[in-house]
Amino acid sequence: MRKKLIAGNWKMNKTPSEAMELVELLKNKVKDSENDVVFCVPFIDLDIVCDILKETDIHVGAQNMYFEDKGAYTGEISADMIKNVGADYVIIGHSERRAYFAETDETVNLKVKKAIEKELNPIVCVGESLEQKETKIGLDFVRIQVKCAFKDISPEDALKVTIAYEPIWAIGTGRTASNEDAQAFCKAIRDTIAEIYDSSTAENIRILYGGSVKSTNAKGLFAMPDIDGALVGGASLNEDFEKIVNYNK
Repeated sequence: MRKKLIAGNWKMNKTPSEAMELVELLKNKVKDSENDVVFCVPFIDLDIVCDILKETDIHVGAQNMYFEDKGAYTGEISADMIKNVGADYVIIGHSERRAYFAETDETVNLKVKKAIEKELNPIVCVGESLEQKETKIGLDFVRIQVKCAFKDISPEDALKVTIAYEPIWAIGTGRTASNEDAQAFCKAIRDTIAEIYDSSTAENIRILYGGSVKSTNAKGLFAMPDIDGALVGGASLNEDFEKIVNYNK
């Protein structure tokens, strides 16, 4: 039985003082959950959030990282830097990174490999655009993204990866895939992992749904057999996140 994972992606929100206030508000409400909980915060907030949560079972993640260890890469952050402050998760290949910052399937794959090498837990994002959805090529597109992300990664290392299916047309729009459509895509992703590796590997990899997840739709999504939690955007910035984490109480 795969344990649910609820990850909050704060995106470019919250100064360190605001981050402190939000984490202090939420930590006692989401710690000791039946589900794994991760706060994925801006780089500038990592240190203070890790410090606040160090005595809890709540995990902390970064929202991006570079695939080199060090060097002349102005503005980039390495896996070692993330590890050093105490974070143990990292989001890789979010659609906003792909759309606005030229992230490619190839760089996603390099980042996944580096995260695994440095013992960070990657959350790899895949998802189709509205145009791809309407022209019925979305599923094939997502399958290609998955295959590229796992290129040259061993079955043992593949188990360290979490996949987040985030239909681009549902991110920040208030639109959410139906429970059945989200399930169909997550099942297809699991089938793709089985094709790359085997059924056992596929059955043990967690697949999250992301795209306007909130407390009012989380329980239905999480009831689907191939949805193992959520990557939560806007609702992770307020007390609705606690309701999502504790959806089964």
